[in-house]
Amino acid sequence: MLDLICLDADDTLWHNMRFFAAAEEALLAMLAPFADAGIAREAMAAAELRNLAHYGYGAKSFTLSMIEAALDLGGDALPLSAIREILAAGKTLLAHPVELFEGIEDTLDQLAARARLVLVTKGDLLHQETKLAASGLGSRFAGIEIVSDKTPDTFRRLFARYDARPERCVMAGDSMRSDVLPALAAGAWAVFIPQADAWAHEAAAPPEDRARFATLDRLADLPAWIDRIA
Repeated sequence: MLDLICLDADDTLWHNMRFFAAAEEALLAMLAPFADAGIAREAMAAAELRNLAHYGYGAKSFTLSMIEAALDLGGDALPLSAIREILAAGKTLLAHPVELFEGIEDTLDQLAARARLVLVTKGDLLHQETKLAASGLGSRFAGIEIVSDKTPDTFRRLFARYDARPERCVMAGDSMRSDVLPALAAGAWAVFIPQADAWAHEAAAPPEDRARFATLDRLADLPAWIDRIA
């Protein structure tokens, strides 16, 4: 029997990275006069990593990193219109529709019948709250946790707050680095649900100890997996 089922939001419940990928493609087109696509991608990735400590995760941080990458590559020759276009792309990113994965509502109902559900997501607080409200899924969760990062201590505090034993908790999401490894380190079970267009920063080697870990094709497979481990 489980105490908690913790779920990621972006690219676990609804589509997310494909909108970031579209914004990055728009950036590459803007920067074509200054650098080829490969160099521009590298500049963007470097800017994102540099800025995580300053801006955290999410669309606003991504937009600032796009501006920084553009300035790094274009310098004084970068036209002011390019900055305007990047800001417009960032606002589009903030306003993209919330598109649920197929069958998510039914899957959440099945999971809620097995244990309390807690949403554990990182990113900009306002943007994540807006997406959750637009999703219509909020009432299905016993708790909503929007955090700056996911670390083993994040999960330890979360389990304590919900009076849950780590060995009776499951975390499921699309990030090996943020969803799987820290939850395992905190003593919970963890499920990796890989998605296309995953951010390279979230990649990590899978755990060597597979006793409390599984990879599933879809979140819809999670209820049956929970029944097996229970």
